[in-house]
Amino acid sequence: MSLPQGPHTAPHSEPPSPPRSELQRALHTRHRAVLPDWLALSYEQPLEITHGEGRYVWDAEGRRYLDFFGGILTTMTAHALPEVTKAVSEQAARILHTSTLYLNRPMVELAERIAALSGIPDARVFFTTSGTEANDAALLLATAYRRSHQVLAMRNSYHGRSFSAVGITGNRSWSPTSLSPLHTLYVHGGVRTRGPYAHLDDAAFTAACVADLEDMLGQTRGDVAALIAEPVQGVGGFTSPPDQLYAAFREVLQRHGILWISDEVQTGWGRTGDHFWGWQAHDAAGPPDILTFAKGIGNGMSVGGVVARAEVMNCLDANSISTFGGSPVTMAAANANLAHLLAHDLQGNARRVGGLLAERLRAASAGLDIVREVRGRGLMIGVELVFPSTGDPSPEAASLVLEAAREGGLLIGKGGGHSTNSVLRIAPPLSLTTAEAEAGAAVLERALHTAQHELSGKATP
Repeated sequence: MSLPQGPHTAPHSEPPSPPRSELQRALHTRHRAVLPDWLALSYEQPLEITHGEGRYVWDAEGRRYLDFFGGILTTMTAHALPEVTKAVSEQAARILHTSTLYLNRPMVELAERIAALSGIPDARVFFTTSGTEANDAALLLATAYRRSHQVLAMRNSYHGRSFSAVGITGNRSWSPTSLSPLHTLYVHGGVRTRGPYAHLDDAAFTAACVADLEDMLGQTRGDVAALIAEPVQGVGGFTSPPDQLYAAFREVLQRHGILWISDEVQTGWGRTGDHFWGWQAHDAAGPPDILTFAKGIGNGMSVGGVVARAEVMNCLDANSISTFGGSPVTMAAANANLAHLLAHDLQGNARRVGGLLAERLRAASAGLDIVREVRGRGLMIGVELVFPSTGDPSPEAASLVLEAAREGGLLIGKGGGHSTNSVLRIAPPLSLTTAEAEAGAAVLERALHTAQHELSGKATP
């Protein structure tokens, strides 16, 4: 019970706290004063998330949101998953850090599990702290193994923010420089519904992309190191090729001795529902030579890594360590998270609930001129938005939906190619329930109608 306040108590009382919205504006001002201008923030009034549980998060003003983006596909199982928080706490109480100079039981245990799950024969695992670093390490391995700095990458791709990863990113929104330590050649195939081959059926599309690959290789010296590809392009807007396209590519690559790197940073651990790894949609090719992972395995902890067959992984002839890769605490978290995912068949849940969510969004989009396509697999769904009058990609529509969804208590992401950011990216934790999927779809339906109303009749910018 609070005591009554009056003039006689004022000299001894605390000054009133400013409204939380003022506190958030102040934090935003401080952010801009000390952090880079290019460090992206979502929303016109950026959000501070203070805590989460299950599929929900809360902001600094106490408002609850259904989280359909999971820290950019990183909260894979659930916020504050008890098994993970317990594992982190117990390991932190023992020791936080040792480095790879010493034997590390949690790291060995996780490496054993990932090697077995990868499908790569005689696999070796190297842990990093992020997907960017994992792809960087994969490129180092491939170029050292093949003694070539030539790399094939997919158009519309994204592989991280390091100097080498930017050099193989085929999406200009995320390429701040044209300088690169690599000679990168871009091939078709990552985007099914746009580009010069979009009008073809799947078989003809695949044949055209294979012919493009063959033609590209004919213009090189023949010593290309690797093809790196996301089975589903994440930042590019959750686009993907027809199944088995990379199997057809692999036949060409193997004739030239070129390695295949599958970037599973966003597609791994069952997120696509149908498969544990994205490459398995192209399993006629067998497993990739190198596989990279990150994001979801740590459920918010900084875990990434590379899996490769021993011949490739062991090709480096210089010493190396990782100060923070494979730290005891992050490995304990990842072990607990992976065990929970497998024990509760979250891949199956992603397939079932993701399928329902996608169908619900397709139904919600019917008759809306701003929606060009709802696509994706499992709980990795993209909604591509366009200007109603032209059908051109509409970043304005995506921003309108993003803001309206937030107002409705739902957090989503954006992506897309050609500097547009016109695709809504929907990727909730894999434990999403049917009721939560329905609730989120209802918010998105209202947000899409809001954007349709705002844009209808507007001239193309």
